[in-house]
Amino acid sequence: MKQIYILLIALLMGLSANAKSSGTCGPNLKWKLANDGVLTITGEGEMTDYSYSNRSPWYGQNIKRIIIGDSVTTIGGWAFSSCSSLTSVNIPNSVTTIGRYAFYNCKSLTSVTSVTIPNSVTTIGDGAFSGCSSLTSVTIPNSVTTIGSETFSDCSSLTSVTIPNSVTTIGRYAFHNCKSLTSVTIPNSVTTIGDGAFSGCSSLTSVTIPNSVTTIGSSTFSGCSSLTSVTIPNSVT
Repeated sequence: MKQIYILLIALLMGLSANAKSSGTCGPNLKWKLANDGVLTITGEGEMTDYSYSNRSPWYGQNIKRIIIGDSVTTIGGWAFSSCSSLTSVNIPNSVTTIGRYAFYNCKSLTSVTSVTIPNSVTTIGDGAFSGCSSLTSVTIPNSVTTIGSETFSDCSSLTSVTIPNSVTTIGRYAFHNCKSLTSVTIPNSVTTIGDGAFSGCSSLTSVTIPNSVTTIGSSTFSGCSSLTSVTIPNSVT
């Protein structure tokens, strides 16, 4: 038994020693992780898009804060997924796109104001903040035109969201299972609300859909057990 413990300790020490603390994350981008859990990304241009099967080079490390340089233009897909200790992110005005599932399952994020989405961002990708179960409020900047599918799904602590007049599309299951969401204001700019967009929002009590909306997907309000009224305009076909 003692030999087994010694082997396990040696293995863990080996894994720790092999964990990278710096490298590249794009054609012209570099990353560095400090001992205090601060991840810094510097350089110019686009970040690499990662995936569920091809994770970022810092995946699995104890990241508490992220600082992104002023010349980075995109946040790659799955880039910071499952950073369970992450509480704060600085996103510069150079960023135009937050990739798919970029902050998926970041359970310690309490507010997207801590992330600070700048007005340069036009697209928030599918599932970008999905599973951020500590997220309580979201302010989306006026530059965003599309809220992707599952963008805020399973954000079970989310109580309020501000959707700006620039948004034209709310994607499929965008706010699915946001069980603490009590109200939402859909602006006159929105034309399409996707399938299941607010499904499972069991605390949602009322929704007013503006005349600009022409399409409402199936099961949009399925499972909204507290919903007492929905106003649907004649423009919906």
